[in-house]
Amino acid sequence: MAGYKADEDYDYLFKVVLIGDSGVGKSNLLSRFTKNEFSLESKSTIGVEFANRSLTVDGKVVKAQVWDTAGQERYRAITSAYYRGAVGALLVYDVTRHATFENTERWLKELRDHTDPNIVVMLIGNKSDLRHLVAVSTEDGKTFAETESLYFMETSALDATNVENAFAEVLTQIYHIVSRRTVETGDDGAASNVPSKGEKIHVKDDVSALKRIGCCSN
Repeated sequence: MAGYKADEDYDYLFKVVLIGDSGVGKSNLLSRFTKNEFSLESKSTIGVEFANRSLTVDGKVVKAQVWDTAGQERYRAITSAYYRGAVGALLVYDVTRHATFENTERWLKELRDHTDPNIVVMLIGNKSDLRHLVAVSTEDGKTFAETESLYFMETSALDATNVENAFAEVLTQIYHIVSRRTVETGDDGAASNVPSKGEKIHVKDDVSALKRIGCCSN
């Protein structure tokens, strides 16, 4: 896998958004994935920030542009621009705060209102290191994910559990959709479907195969 540099050459650029209530750990998931850092002192995100990280998938360098925004209601006006062009999303809740899990349904509706219906979405139960405080069971998370055809993982940004796996799974699934679409056009039409460096991929109607539970929490 590629390291934590953000400026290397890449074959594909995918925009992935982080959504969920304030305080569930979105910013620390972003910093853990892109810089391998975690801060106990992190403050609420104001507005929007994003960071990059590249991974190698099937021999191709896939660059993730991961966007993070505040979960507070007063920043909701940015939503349409925030979601535009996103081909993947991590919908995050805090396993120790049941209200943040209850709100995932509302976040999912907003996501689907602003993006292509076939966007690759993973439900994330974050702060899994706080086992003694868990308010949302793994089974409840899995059940909701299965009902809504989402991927699912429990993560800990603090001790890095499953953070790499979660992002890598989303990026791999997006890449497989894009590469499969290129192959299915046949040799004659393939070249026109291969994106140039820096082109964002817009996942359209060929993702129906992903409408299933894609991963476990182990």
